[in-house]
Amino acid sequence: MLTGRRYRLAVDEKQAAMVEEFGNICRAVWNTGLDQRRQYRRRGAWMNYVPQAAELAEAKKEHAWLKAAPSHILQQTLKDLDKACRDHGTFHVRWRAKSRWSPSFRFPDAKQIQVERLGRRWGRAKLPKLGWVTFRWSRPLGGEVRSATVSRKGTHWFVSFLVDDGHQAPEQHAMPNTAVGIDRGVKVAAVTSDGEFHDRPFVTEGETTRYRCLQQRLARSKKGSANRRRTVAAMNRIMGRVTDRRSDFCAQTAAHIVSKNALVALEDLKTRSMSASASGTLTEPGKQVAQKRGLNKAILDKGWHKLELALQNAARYTGSAVVKVPAAYTSQRCSACGFVAEGNRESQAIFRCKAEGCGHAENADVNAAKNIRHAGGQPVSACGDLGTGRSVKQEPVSRATGRNPGVARSAT
Repeated sequence: MLTGRRYRLAVDEKQAAMVEEFGNICRAVWNTGLDQRRQYRRRGAWMNYVPQAAELAEAKKEHAWLKAAPSHILQQTLKDLDKACRDHGTFHVRWRAKSRWSPSFRFPDAKQIQVERLGRRWGRAKLPKLGWVTFRWSRPLGGEVRSATVSRKGTHWFVSFLVDDGHQAPEQHAMPNTAVGIDRGVKVAAVTSDGEFHDRPFVTEGETTRYRCLQQRLARSKKGSANRRRTVAAMNRIMGRVTDRRSDFCAQTAAHIVSKNALVALEDLKTRSMSASASGTLTEPGKQVAQKRGLNKAILDKGWHKLELALQNAARYTGSAVVKVPAAYTSQRCSACGFVAEGNRESQAIFRCKAEGCGHAENADVNAAKNIRHAGGQPVSACGDLGTGRSVKQEPVSRATGRNPGVARSAT
């Protein structure tokens, strides 16, 4: 099974300048290739990897600066661009701006990569044109190296090895009849149908205050100045710690959940669409922009998508199945009788069923997680029907009517 191993590099001044240069060259190749693809698409034509790789070889004869980087990392950049354009569309792929993109490039040929352990805490890797680079041996390599990716985060450089650890995905989970539903929220990151609450703060009050001061300093600094670069570096250090905490939380939570459940059900949430800006345009300004900004920040802070990826990654080792179910009405449906009403959820944390003869009450997030588990990957109708006495055309009740005649008085 293929997995990643990431280590922090300890590069000297010469190597630091080289990896910075490699990253800049890869960025230029990406942007040039993307611009060429967009021009072709505007004319109704198509450009792919093969002719671009041939043109890159010709360009290296005319532009000596392209020869500074190893050929195969430039070819890999064009391959990544080709995959991005095919997956997302040419005009939806982003430019790699120098101010926003962190340098990153991949050495795809395992035959040109050598890794040695120097001692208890240090190891080294031999990479094309970089030579031997030392890295902190923070965990065992655990397999045969397939490729290596060098990237920068903040002021530090890292190397990530793609290794084959020799493990095989189990055909069946150790507890095959277990299932769990997960409700992701903005107050609590993840709540399971078993009643477990998974959450932790990712940023401290001191870091929040410090980051706000740095933002004010950044706004007053001159573009291109040394003071601005130092301010950005300080901001990146803070956000780097926050990102590491979030990643660690998602990995530990995912490992805990999949170890106990053969089926993990999640809401099919489009995080990018849900966290889109509401600012609108010059002709049509947005509404409730400040409220939407706060909601976007809360969604991104909890790491919904990162938790989903962590679950899918951890599930490979336990044989768990991760499925996504429609999110419609999971927070308004009673997990005991199936009654759906907008007034069932009294507040963010309290759910109380309004159906006659039911009166089921529990934490709203736990109730939603049980509905997600009950769906279990099966399609949910547009009107959120899970009750046997419910008309498939009947919409849920509103606050104005207070009642829906299409719902049976009792689930039994």
